[in-house]
Amino acid sequence: MVEKNPVANFWPQFFEPFRHMGTRLAEWVAPASEASSDDDAYHITMELPGVAEDDIELNVQGGVVTVKGEKKTEREEKGDTWYFSERQYGAFSRSFRLPEDADPDGVKADLKDGVLTVTLPRTSPKTPEAKRVPISRG
Repeated sequence: MVEKNPVANFWPQFFEPFRHMGTRLAEWVAPASEASSDDDAYHITMELPGVAEDDIELNVQGGVVTVKGEKKTEREEKGDTWYFSERQYGAFSRSFRLPEDADPDGVKADLKDGVLTVTLPRTSPKTPEAKRVPISRG
């Protein structure tokens, strides 16, 4: 008979709620995004308030669009009898797998009022040609 040690069982149970905290935190600070499409293109919009254009990196590789960036804000206010200083820093990365008919060479991006819009045109659908298959008599 194996004796159970209540102290040995305590530690795994204690740390279990914290096990995936890093993943949950990354999901929480990831910028809100939305993907949509129309007949001509695919559109990805991301909310990036306070992120400078120079702090955003957009890559398309292997059928995946990746947006990386870093938010750096500093605010300082002074009064006669008070002082307030606040700093926020945080890196983010979001990736989106592209459908087969997306044209990665035609990607365009626009940053306006804290919203990044990435547009990927659709390629014209290729109609497969019918191939005649000879039938042999065997």
